[in-house]
Amino acid sequence: MKNINNNKYIEQNTAQEILLLNKIYQSFEALEDTLGKLKLEEPLFITYMAKKAFADKVFNQIKHFKDTKEIKKYLN
Repeated sequence: MKNINNNKYIEQNTAQEILLLNKIYQSFEALEDTLGKLKLEEPLFITYMAKKAFADKVFNQIKHFKDTKEIKKYLN
């Protein structure tokens, strides 16, 4: 029973984190759109690089988590 409750907690927590990441990414997209319409090239480039760095960090964390198989300790 403990394992089932732990799995539900992990699923709920993961879903909340995904929603948060999605909102952050959408904010980058909206900012890029606005800066592009205003033709503010330097802030647009900086925003693009920040969005790329954010995405790289997220995917590196996922890869690290998967590679180290940390998730197994939560599921057992």
